[in-house]
Amino acid sequence: MNRLVDGATSMTAANIKLNERVILLGLDFGSTTSSALVASAKIASSATSGRMQLDDVSLIYKSEPVFTPFNIQNNKQSIDTAKVSALISTWLKQSGVEASRIFSGGSMITGLAAQSDNAAALSMLITNIVGESVIATAGDPCLESWLAFMGSCFGLSHFHTNIPIVNVDIGGGTTNIALGINGDVQATGCYFIGARHFQFVPGSYQLIAVSSYGAALLESLNIGKQVGETLNADECEKIIAFYIKALEAIIAGDITFFNSVIAKKHTQVVINLKPLIVDLATKPIITFSGGVGELLYKISAGETQPSTTFYGDFGIDLALAISKSTILSANLKSCIPDNKGRATVVGLTLHSTEISGNTVYMPKLDCLPQRDVPIIAKLRTDSPIEQWASAFTLAAKRQNGACIQVLAANYCLEQVRTLASQIKHALQCSQYSPSQPLIILVEANIGKALGNYISDWGQLDYNLMVIDEVALRDAHFVYIGRAHQGMIPVSFYGLN
Repeated sequence: MNRLVDGATSMTAANIKLNERVILLGLDFGSTTSSALVASAKIASSATSGRMQLDDVSLIYKSEPVFTPFNIQNNKQSIDTAKVSALISTWLKQSGVEASRIFSGGSMITGLAAQSDNAAALSMLITNIVGESVIATAGDPCLESWLAFMGSCFGLSHFHTNIPIVNVDIGGGTTNIALGINGDVQATGCYFIGARHFQFVPGSYQLIAVSSYGAALLESLNIGKQVGETLNADECEKIIAFYIKALEAIIAGDITFFNSVIAKKHTQVVINLKPLIVDLATKPIITFSGGVGELLYKISAGETQPSTTFYGDFGIDLALAISKSTILSANLKSCIPDNKGRATVVGLTLHSTEISGNTVYMPKLDCLPQRDVPIIAKLRTDSPIEQWASAFTLAAKRQNGACIQVLAANYCLEQVRTLASQIKHALQCSQYSPSQPLIILVEANIGKALGNYISDWGQLDYNLMVIDEVALRDAHFVYIGRAHQGMIPVSFYGLN
């Protein structure tokens, strides 16, 4: 998701140190476990396109997963930020990497951790410890689905050319679904199906905590058990059966299953696979990731499993039930993804960074970083003038800055001038304030030229940033990070 771009108006590829190795960091704080991944990559020039890219990625450090530290009071969970701070410090120390050396990265706060009262405080904590090169994102389910797919089966997807793969990432609080072809994610969804909505005394089914989704499911199933009481075998079976039916409905594209009140409550972002799969006319491969996914592949391989509720949740029970479902287990033995339990953090670390074009228009580097900038519009050069005017009028109302995506791949010089004239006219008509940041993202390698034409070669005093060769995504927000070793990290989140 991050794209790293040239940071100064006069900077070219020659200013970037080829073959220099940079540090990438990924942090994942989930409903059940947390982990870190540190890698290095070489800045290189593509032999085919000539563009800058990250190459020769190698793993430096992979932490052991640890239980996400929570404080539980009155059946409500909050993240223990002091313990998280100590965890991050320990991971950095063990990896031998100083925070100041981190080139780019991301931190995801997912599942039930993202719903904690102090999830936002954790985001700020991460930024304070690691720095602004690492983007902390809480509660972005579509981004998590995308990352899990990239971290789990990116290579598998490229190997099975033109065959759709549905990755099912099951953790403690959520199930994130992504359908992709040839490494390109086509659709995402998220459901509150996970192992840790019910927490037990390990080795038993005595409840010690129940999430709001778990409590609603107990009520729907007429199970009158509360914290401190023990679920019997029949009650456990009913709960697991609901989860399995929901997962099977998702894979089958049966959206009618989620018409019930209890199924709707378990839905965060709907994904309807049926029309997608029908259009593709090819039966998809089903893969799994997340903590439950890792257990599932161990079961499939015949490995010895931990004892009942060893992890204090339904993880083992859920994995066993999936392995017995003919719908869900169809490809367990034939198509095994590269990464399972750590798919999200692998996606964050190894698949979230690219290098964009050789030039951008960025005259005011001191205005960076730009956080939480809304993407106001996605426009084409042939979009009606009314759409351009409306977009810039809306952007002008955002005192803290706005972003507009321009969708087009190639331009000749005359088209760049025409586009610049169109943007300049819209800016002037909207009475855009010179102090308001305006970020324009373009797919073509025209950033510096476009910015100069819009500003009349610096004569018009706009706080304008034009970033080129960015693979545009269907997102709601963008983050433009501080210049770091001559580059600027750009992240999309709030994916559709």
